[in-house]
Amino acid sequence: MKILRTIWLPLIVVVVVAGASFAVYRLHGVFGAESVAVAEIKDNTDPVIPKDVIYEISGPAGTQGEVNYLDERAQPHRQQFTTLPWSFTISTKLNSIFAQVVAQGDSDNLSCQITVNGIVRDRQTSYDHNAQISCLVKSA
Repeated sequence: MKILRTIWLPLIVVVVVAGASFAVYRLHGVFGAESVAVAEIKDNTDPVIPKDVIYEISGPAGTQGEVNYLDERAQPHRQQFTTLPWSFTISTKLNSIFAQVVAQGDSDNLSCQITVNGIVRDRQTSYDHNAQISCLVKSA
Protein backbone atom coordinates (compact mmCIF):
# COMPACT_ATOMS: atom_id res chain seq x y z
CA MET A 1 0.00 0.00 0.00
CA LYS A 2 2.82 2.40 0.82
CA ILE A 3 4.45 1.73 -2.61
CA LEU A 4 1.21 2.67 -4.40
CA ARG A 5 1.12 6.01 -2.54
CA THR A 6 4.62 6.92 -3.77
CA ILE A 7 4.40 5.75 -7.41
CA TRP A 8 0.77 6.41 -8.34
CA LEU A 9 1.48 9.84 -9.93
CA PRO A 10 4.48 8.75 -12.06
CA LEU A 11 2.51 5.64 -13.09
CA ILE A 12 -0.42 7.76 -14.32
CA VAL A 13 1.97 10.06 -16.23
CA VAL A 14 3.53 7.05 -17.99
CA VAL A 15 0.09 5.66 -18.93
CA VAL A 16 -1.11 9.04 -20.28
CA VAL A 17 2.09 9.60 -22.33
CA ALA A 18 1.89 6.05 -23.75
CA GLY A 19 -1.79 6.52 -24.68
CA ALA A 20 -1.13 9.90 -26.33
CA SER A 21 1.84 8.49 -28.28
CA PHE A 22 -0.29 5.62 -29.56
CA ALA A 23 -3.08 8.03 -30.58
CA VAL A 24 -0.65 10.24 -32.52
CA TYR A 25 0.84 7.17 -34.22
CA ARG A 26 -2.64 6.02 -35.32
CA LEU A 27 -3.64 9.51 -36.55
CA HIS A 28 -0.51 9.68 -38.72
CA GLY A 29 -1.65 6.50 -40.45
CA VAL A 30 -5.22 7.74 -40.90
CA PHE A 31 -4.29 11.11 -42.42
CA GLY A 32 -1.52 9.80 -44.67
CA ALA A 33 1.46 11.37 -42.94
CA GLU A 34 3.49 8.25 -43.52
CA SER A 35 6.93 8.68 -45.04
CA VAL A 36 6.74 9.08 -48.81
CA ALA A 37 9.63 8.26 -51.10
CA VAL A 38 10.43 10.86 -53.75
CA ALA A 39 9.62 9.59 -57.22
CA GLU A 40 12.42 9.84 -59.73
CA ILE A 41 11.99 10.92 -63.33
CA LYS A 42 12.81 7.84 -65.33
CA ASP A 43 13.03 9.30 -68.82
CA ASN A 44 15.40 11.90 -70.23
CA THR A 45 12.81 14.09 -71.96
CA ASP A 46 12.73 17.82 -71.46
CA PRO A 47 9.55 18.81 -69.59
CA VAL A 48 9.06 22.18 -71.30
CA ILE A 49 9.75 24.12 -74.45
CA PRO A 50 12.88 26.31 -74.17
CA LYS A 51 12.23 30.04 -73.71
CA ASP A 52 14.16 33.01 -75.04
CA VAL A 53 13.38 36.18 -73.08
CA ILE A 54 14.80 39.44 -74.44
CA TYR A 55 14.96 42.66 -72.40
CA GLU A 56 15.34 45.82 -74.52
CA ILE A 57 15.80 49.46 -73.58
CA SER A 58 15.69 52.11 -76.31
CA GLY A 59 15.85 55.88 -76.51
CA PRO A 60 17.85 58.67 -78.12
CA ALA A 61 21.44 57.84 -79.14
CA GLY A 62 23.99 58.85 -76.51
CA THR A 63 21.61 58.36 -73.58
CA GLN A 64 23.41 57.20 -70.46
CA GLY A 65 21.87 55.55 -67.45
CA GLU A 66 21.33 52.41 -65.44
CA VAL A 67 19.27 49.29 -66.00
CA ASN A 68 18.15 46.73 -63.40
CA TYR A 69 16.75 43.37 -64.44
CA LEU A 70 15.92 39.91 -63.08
CA ASP A 71 17.64 36.78 -64.39
CA GLU A 72 15.94 33.39 -64.90
CA ARG A 73 16.17 32.65 -61.15
CA ALA A 74 14.66 36.07 -60.23
CA GLN A 75 18.03 37.34 -58.99
CA PRO A 76 18.53 41.09 -59.51
CA HIS A 77 21.33 42.50 -61.68
CA ARG A 78 22.44 46.07 -62.39
CA GLN A 79 24.29 47.45 -65.42
CA GLN A 80 25.29 50.89 -66.60
CA PHE A 81 24.70 51.82 -70.24
CA THR A 82 26.45 54.57 -72.16
CA THR A 83 24.43 54.35 -75.36
CA LEU A 84 21.12 52.92 -76.51
CA PRO A 85 19.68 50.54 -77.58
CA TRP A 86 20.56 48.09 -74.78
CA SER A 87 19.42 44.45 -74.73
CA PHE A 88 19.92 41.28 -72.71
CA THR A 89 18.78 37.73 -73.63
CA ILE A 90 17.89 34.90 -71.25
CA SER A 91 17.61 31.36 -72.62
CA THR A 92 16.06 28.86 -70.21
CA LYS A 93 14.15 25.59 -69.95
CA LEU A 94 12.42 26.51 -66.69
CA ASN A 95 8.63 26.07 -66.62
CA SER A 96 8.09 29.75 -65.94
CA ILE A 97 10.13 32.84 -65.13
CA PHE A 98 9.31 36.25 -63.68
CA ALA A 99 10.69 38.85 -66.12
CA GLN A 100 11.25 42.47 -65.10
CA VAL A 101 13.45 45.28 -66.38
CA VAL A 102 13.70 48.82 -64.98
CA ALA A 103 15.82 51.62 -66.42
CA GLN A 104 16.53 55.30 -65.89
CA GLY A 105 18.43 57.52 -68.28
CA ASP A 106 19.52 61.12 -68.74
CA SER A 107 17.22 61.76 -71.72
CA ASP A 108 13.57 62.79 -71.89
CA ASN A 109 12.48 59.67 -73.78
CA LEU A 110 12.97 56.02 -72.77
CA SER A 111 11.25 52.78 -73.80
CA CYS A 112 11.42 49.19 -72.58
CA GLN A 113 10.21 45.95 -74.06
CA ILE A 114 10.13 42.30 -72.99
CA THR A 115 9.88 39.71 -75.76
CA VAL A 116 9.26 35.99 -75.05
CA ASN A 117 9.91 33.56 -77.92
CA GLY A 118 9.41 36.33 -80.48
CA ILE A 119 6.17 37.69 -78.97
CA VAL A 120 6.21 41.14 -77.33
CA ARG A 121 4.70 40.62 -73.87
CA ASP A 122 5.16 44.14 -72.45
CA ARG A 123 6.17 47.52 -73.88
CA GLN A 124 6.24 50.87 -72.09
CA THR A 125 7.42 54.38 -73.00
CA SER A 126 8.16 57.40 -70.82
CA TYR A 127 8.47 61.06 -71.89
CA ASP A 128 9.64 62.65 -68.62
CA HIS A 129 12.76 64.57 -67.64
CA ASN A 130 15.44 61.93 -66.82
CA ALA A 131 12.95 59.29 -67.89
CA GLN A 132 12.42 56.12 -65.86
CA ILE A 133 10.74 53.06 -67.32
CA SER A 134 9.62 49.62 -66.15
CA CYS A 135 8.39 46.49 -67.98
CA LEU A 136 7.05 43.37 -66.28
CA VAL A 137 5.92 39.88 -67.34
CA LYS A 138 4.64 37.92 -64.34
CA SER A 139 4.85 34.52 -66.00
CA ALA A 140 6.93 33.94 -69.09
